[in-house]
Amino acid sequence: MLAAMTDLILVQRSGAIATVVLNRPDKLNAMSKPMWLALASAMDTLSADESIRCVVLRGAGEKAFCPGADIGEFENERSDSTQAADYGRVVHAAITSLRSCRHPLVAQIHGLCVGGGLLLASLCDIRICGASSRFGVPVKNLGLVEAYAEMEPLVRLAGADAALEILLEGRIFGAAEAREKRLVTRFVPDAEVAAEVLACAQRIAEGAPLVARWHKKFARRLADPRPVTEAENRESFACFDTEDFRLGRAAFLAKEKPVFVGR
Repeated sequence: MLAAMTDLILVQRSGAIATVVLNRPDKLNAMSKPMWLALASAMDTLSADESIRCVVLRGAGEKAFCPGADIGEFENERSDSTQAADYGRVVHAAITSLRSCRHPLVAQIHGLCVGGGLLLASLCDIRICGASSRFGVPVKNLGLVEAYAEMEPLVRLAGADAALEILLEGRIFGAAEAREKRLVTRFVPDAEVAAEVLACAQRIAEGAPLVARWHKKFARRLADPRPVTEAENRESFACFDTEDFRLGRAAFLAKEKPVFVGR
């Protein structure tokens, strides 16, 4: 099934797997303001859908995942700090929608993934790219600063030292270095990216969806240095009261494949 949030953001649905497509191939999927707005709306809608078990984020075509912001918009949309702050709120709303999505997110990366494109990929839980994919954040060449909300995913994945290396040098680098810096989870031959992502998404979708959501929540919480509370610790055992646990246990004992229902 194919549905358009706008012509620029497409949502494809195949069973429990949704694919969000940055659909601007003539501009290598560069993000415009309407795209940021539509992306936030699409992610909020998908996050609220209990039938979804995995979301794939990709760019249209195989030349680029996304090269970042559409620089052509800057004259009218980001010409001074006041405009830029207003624009930033739109970008940061999309960041929040991606970060708070309850379902596992998988980035399907073909080709170029730089600037805001790398930001989008960094907000996904699993990032799979092709061997010839290229990465970087060359904003120094535009005299631009990454705002806190935009820099945070890069620092979280690569660490402060590597993030500063990426920002200060502004180099464009390959998939192997991106993997070393933890910016991608794995890379495969270019022709195998789509198949690898589909297999990954199917493995996720076959698992218990409540468990996937809890694991996402717990992983984010563990990044917070505050001690885990007793109430939070008790939530770790809530899975034992779910129908999915009973189904999974019975299927394991019967040596059968479980069919989870998300309850």
